[in-house]
Amino acid sequence: MNTTPSKTTNPDETAAAEDAATQDALTKDTTGTSSEAAAADSAKAPAAAPDDLAEQTDDEAETEDEDLEADPFVAARHGVGAGAAAVVSAALGVVALTGAWTGRVAAERETLIGQIKTSGGGGSAAQQISEIYGDAWHTTALVNGVFAVLALLVGVVVLVRPAFGTPSERPQPAWVRAVALAGVALGVLGVLISAVMYFDLFAALPSAGAPAAG
Repeated sequence: MNTTPSKTTNPDETAAAEDAATQDALTKDTTGTSSEAAAADSAKAPAAAPDDLAEQTDDEAETEDEDLEADPFVAARHGVGAGAAAVVSAALGVVALTGAWTGRVAAERETLIGQIKTSGGGGSAAQQISEIYGDAWHTTALVNGVFAVLALLVGVVVLVRPAFGTPSERPQPAWVRAVALAGVALGVLGVLISAVMYFDLFAALPSAGAPAAG
């Protein structure tokens, strides 16, 4: 009679198997917990993103508003040079029409020179009139004409300046153009009056009468 030997179970092998099963269970639990935590974090992240985007949008809007807001100091400096030049042009035009002390000094000098030349009594009456009166008159007209030309040039430069050079972000103020136009008009008028005076078209020099026959 054949007898089959019964299988003997080793206690050490049984304990090792139980330890392995316990470690596998712990690993699965840890992996599952990490996956669930990652999933929860990813689910929470999109909810917080709109708040961050809103804050960034507000910051960008504030920065753009600050960039678009004009600096009061820059706005105050805009057009100062052109305005000053326009005022100078108008002032030169007024001087050209009313006369300047330089013109009076030059006229008095010519008068003195004429008196010195004719002091000997050798010149004729027409020569005395020309030397004493005519030269002083012409010198005054010439000086006034110089002021008129300067007024005209400065005014024209102010008016045509925006068309040349670097374009400005702001247009030229209206009052600058108005004053510059006034300077140009006064300059043109001064040039015409000075030319008429210089060429004796406005008031001719007085003429000496012919001496009476003896």
